[in-house]
Amino acid sequence: MVDPTPLRPASLHEEVATRLRSMVFERQLAPGQWIDELALAREWQISRTPLREALKVLASEGLVTPVPRQGCKVAELSEDDAEALFPVMALLEGRCAFEAARKATDADLRRLRQLHDELETHAAAHNVDGYYRANHVFHSTVQALAGNRWLDRATSDLRRFVRLLRGRQLNWPGRIESSINEHRVLIDAFEQRDPVRAERVMHDHLMAQLSALKALRAHEQSQGVPHAG
Repeated sequence: MVDPTPLRPASLHEEVATRLRSMVFERQLAPGQWIDELALAREWQISRTPLREALKVLASEGLVTPVPRQGCKVAELSEDDAEALFPVMALLEGRCAFEAARKATDADLRRLRQLHDELETHAAAHNVDGYYRANHVFHSTVQALAGNRWLDRATSDLRRFVRLLRGRQLNWPGRIESSINEHRVLIDAFEQRDPVRAERVMHDHLMAQLSALKALRAHEQSQGVPHAG
């Protein structure tokens, strides 16, 4: 027999988890930063119970790191993490591009062109934050157009960790210009409905992000700049 009890809306701890997740991705909570549970509970006018439940959710996702008797801090991606993550993400996103190029309708391609035009606008203005946001939407749209639930699951799981960086590599001199050039080749591959080229370009685009990130980190280390994830 089916349980007739009405389903409840999202519980408080799920709403708190959503807010915390957004703060991590937007770097309102920076990599390595301790999460002040008392301050957040006071600011949001909630008890610490739903906050702690929300932190358990984020810990299971790998976005925060619990430390016994000390609390939780925001996860950081080390250089080794990035070296291991980006090649895998390049394979996944490359496959997303391959499948999206095969399946995209004319309307889908118009949507990708609109998103690309937004990237062009932000690149011309050298708006790093705007470019990062538009780039995230573009890549997520390609992932959705691939229409492969297994690929979507794997890509979404790892995309969370890429988002911890919040496009830091875009701060490397010349990276936005290189990135938009890569996107021009990519959008052309989509519009030409060339899945093999789309896959290759997307893969190389992700690896170029890693190269820029490594160059930025090396420069920061040489200048004595504290590690920022």
